[in-house]
Amino acid sequence: FEFATTDVIGLAVESNCRYRRPLAFPQDIQMGLRVAHLGKSSVRYEVGVFAGDDHQAAADGYFVHVFVLRATNKPTPIPDRLRAALERLRAP
Repeated sequence: FEFATTDVIGLAVESNCRYRRPLAFPQDIQMGLRVAHLGKSSVRYEVGVFAGDDHQAAADGYFVHVFVLRATNKPTPIPDRLRAALERLRAP
């Protein structure tokens, strides 16, 4: 999927982050990403940020993309190839 040349682009329409514990450079972190909701023209991603080997997130949040036609900014269905990739990240 080539975002630079496609007629369909994803616009960030909502985001949120909760900080639960401090993180500081140069601390090693791990991040997890999953698709929590996959709609006709939108997707909600959830993100977790983990310090070292800690299994409890130091920060978590989400963001929502709505896919639109580049020329008109009107919502459009997520392209099949991209939808297939997002399905692999979908939460059970």
